[in-house]
Amino acid sequence: MFDLAEGLAFYIVFLFSTTLHEAAHAWAAMRGGDLTAYHGGQVSLDPTPHVRREPFGMVILPLISVVVMGWPFGYASAPYDVRWAMRYPRRAGWMALAGPASNLLLVVLAGVLVNVGMMAGVFHPPGSVGFGSITAAASGSSWEPVATALGIVFSLNLLLFVFNMFPLPPLDGSGALPLLLPKDLVPRYQEMIWSHPQLAWIGMLIAWRLFDDIFDPVFLLAVNLVYPGMGYG
Repeated sequence: MFDLAEGLAFYIVFLFSTTLHEAAHAWAAMRGGDLTAYHGGQVSLDPTPHVRREPFGMVILPLISVVVMGWPFGYASAPYDVRWAMRYPRRAGWMALAGPASNLLLVVLAGVLVNVGMMAGVFHPPGSVGFGSITAAASGSSWEPVATALGIVFSLNLLLFVFNMFPLPPLDGSGALPLLLPKDLVPRYQEMIWSHPQLAWIGMLIAWRLFDDIFDPVFLLAVNLVYPGMGYG
C-alpha cells in the first residue's frame, strides 16, 4: 500500500541529492574553466535552476514513479561546452566524476550518522535491511523519522552513485573514461559518443538490464560496512 509520507520523504531526498549531483558537475566544470553551467545558475544548491532546466525529469517523472513504484526515478543535467571537453578531456572526466562523488559523500555521511546514533543508544541494527531501511530506532521513539530519513538518504544516494558510474553513455561513468583511456584513443572515443546519440538509448537499456545484479550485492556490502560483523545477506 502506498505510504504518502514515505513517498514524499523519498522525493525530497531525491530532489536534494539530484540538485547536489548536478551542482557538483557544474562546480567541477567551472573549476576546470567551463562557465556554461555557472552562467545557467547551476553552481547552486537551490533546486530552482536545476528544475527549470529539467522540469519533467526532476518533478513530474519522479512524483509519478513515487506513486507507482514507491520511490522516485528521474533525471537532471548540467550543461557544458563540448569544445571545452574535447580540448580538456581529463578536466571533463573529473567533471563527470564530481556528480557521483557527491552522492557517495552522502552515503558515507548517512552511514557515519547511523553509527553515531548507535553509540548514543538511539539506533540499533535492524533484524533485516532493505532499500530505504537500514537502521532502527526504539519502537515509538521520536528518533524513528530520523532513522527513516537516514535510510532513504543512504539507499537512494547509493543507487544514484552506482547507476551513474556505469561506463555506458549517457551516464557519468562513460564521461569519466577519458581518465583511463590511452591519450590517442580519447578524441576518437569522444567523437563516437557525441556523433551517435543513439548510443545513449542503448547504454540506458544495458544499464537497466544489469542494474539489479550489480546494485544488490553493492547495497549489502555497503550495509555490512555500516554494521561490521552483522552479516546481512
